[in-house]
Order: sequence, then structure tokens, then C-alpha cells
Amino acid sequence: MTGAQPSPASRIVTPVITTPQTQRLIPFLGQSYRVLVSGQDTGGTFAVMETGAARGHGSPMHVHRNDCEVFLVLEGTLRVVVDGQEHEAGAGSAAVLPAGRPHGFVVTSEAARYLTLHHGPTFEEFTAAAAGEGDGIPDPSRLAEIAAAYGIDIIGPPPAP
Repeated sequence: MTGAQPSPASRIVTPVITTPQTQRLIPFLGQSYRVLVSGQDTGGTFAVMETGAARGHGSPMHVHRNDCEVFLVLEGTLRVVVDGQEHEAGAGSAAVLPAGRPHGFVVTSEAARYLTLHHGPTFEEFTAAAAGEGDGIPDPSRLAEIAAAYGIDIIGPPPAP
């Protein structure tokens, strides 16, 4: 194929195998986010996180300036809001949220378990920085300040469950 550019994933040069014993847990917005694959593992190309959350857990409405975010729902149901449109995402659903598009989500079932794939390491870095603020959830203005430093603009409250 002429003119083909190398994939950003070509920067991944070392195999990485993680286990629950080696994966980092990050307390974020009242839940534990498990880093299955970190941005460090992938040369900064992507990170994968797993979250188990109760009804009502979600994110404020926000925009990733540079990174795409993908939700893969394993159990339960999420309401995903993107570009002002609401979508129910149950087990087996995937939601691809491009950079620059306003979005947020909330768990609408009693509980849910889902994976998120982040193209780039900044969401993982943001959650770690917010967790470093202490055991509680940073107040909304502080959370927005931390997010902005990682290319994420918080633009509104979370969707209601």
C-alpha cells in the first residue's frame, strides 16, 4: 500500500500482560476505576479502564479536546448523552464518543460494569490527579480545573439517572 502512514499503535514495542494484582485502582467520583492497560503500557496511544458502579454514578457533561472515548457495557445499563441526544446502552452495547463532542453518562440500572477505552493517556492521568486531591470528590470548580489541565472541559452537571 503506497503512502500508508504507520499507526500510532506502532509505538507499542513491548508486550504487556496485566493481572488484577498488578493493575492500579484509582478512586474517582466515588467509585474505583481499575486501569487494565495504562497509557505508559501503550506508548501513550491508549488506556483501558474497568469500572463497577452503582445507580447514579456518572460523569459531568464534558468534552475531550483531543481524545476519543469508547464505552463497552458489560453488565447493567448506562444512559449516554452525546451532542444533546440520549442513548440507552445495555450489556453488550458500545458507545464511541469522538473528541470535541459534548458527552456524559450515568448508570441507570441498579449497578453496571463497563470498560472505557481512551485514545491517549490523558483521561487516566486526569483521574489519578483528581484522586490525588484526597479521599473525597473534588468540588465541581476544582474538578473542572484539574480536567482542563488534561484537555477535558467540563461543561455541565452529570445526566440524571
